[in-house]
Amino acid sequence: MMLDFFTNTPWWLLLAIAAFVAGFIDAIVGGGGLLTVPALLSSGLPVHMVLGTNKLASTFGTAIASYTFYRKKIFEPKLWLPCIVATCIGALIGAIAVNLVSGQWLEKILPLIILSTAIYTLFKQPTKTAKVAPNKDCQRFRLTQRIQGVILGFYDGFAGPGTGVFWTISGQVLHKIDLLKSSGVARTMNFVSNATALVTFMVLGQVDFKLGLMMGGCLMIGAFIGAHTAIKFGNNFIKPIFIIVVIIISIQLALRAWL
Repeated sequence: MMLDFFTNTPWWLLLAIAAFVAGFIDAIVGGGGLLTVPALLSSGLPVHMVLGTNKLASTFGTAIASYTFYRKKIFEPKLWLPCIVATCIGALIGAIAVNLVSGQWLEKILPLIILSTAIYTLFKQPTKTAKVAPNKDCQRFRLTQRIQGVILGFYDGFAGPGTGVFWTISGQVLHKIDLLKSSGVARTMNFVSNATALVTFMVLGQVDFKLGLMMGGCLMIGAFIGAHTAIKFGNNFIKPIFIIVVIIISIQLALRAWL
């Protein structure tokens, strides 16, 4: 029955469903790109176009999620300004770098990146942190922000899948903030890097606007529901199912690319 559903459903509707689910998941735990990138790759788009179109769609989702966390006073922009600037720089460099890489090579490496990220996310142990606020006057705090922003911004500009997860985890570990606050930081920084990379891909002509806008709308709806769900309930009830689905899709893509 499930196979018949995927076989008989129009490809654009499958992408819309994938975008809605990805937006919902991304607002809760991050990692929506783990679903949207494989879905777009399965549609047959050239790999650079996939990355650019995914950035357009993801920008909508991360925008609504980050605004929700800001409105609920979970994210403080002034406290994270050095991180925002560093993330912009990293994402710009990453987006330029990926467009210099061969499309055939990217088709082979992207499924492996997605698969390894999904497995790591599935088996990582939860980080226990105290609910404390970072010291905004600490030089070490600002330096850590800049390093974190450049590295994760570059990764998001270059590939993207799992960036939100990495932001959430690193925020807890590096800054000793609780999961909810770290999720608020992750959603905003993910929006910053998505928007920066999107502009780069647009300049290079690597964006399918019709498809990206359609998926972006679905991501926004999913992200709005997901952000409120995260604030109210948390994420443990949905993460394992999501990651298992991602692993299955990634294996399929890897087999197609390598065999």
